[in-house]
Amino acid sequence: MRPKKTRWVKCEPGERCFRPQCKPQSKLEGVNLAIDEFEAIRLADLEKLTQAEVARRMKVHRSTISRILASAHEKIADAFVNIKAVKIEGGCCKIVGGKK
Repeated sequence: MRPKKTRWVKCEPGERCFRPQCKPQSKLEGVNLAIDEFEAIRLADLEKLTQAEVARRMKVHRSTISRILASAHEKIADAFVNIKAVKIEGGCCKIVGGKK
């Protein structure tokens, strides 16, 4: 398997875990959202950039961004629908610049 190309991330998430308060923590499941997935969601959905623009900023191919976004959207939907915590961590990233 080919090693993953480093994704360039400008905005490191400050708070890294979000959890619903309607379930006790002992009964709460979670999903892990990688930092590159977080950044792709931020750029595409919050800043309204095209996938090509997101790919340029993160220095990867556009098809890679498409896969990253699909994975991130699936994880976020799973967390919302099935009442799970979301933890943002890991991934093959290089954080540049500063926090937004």
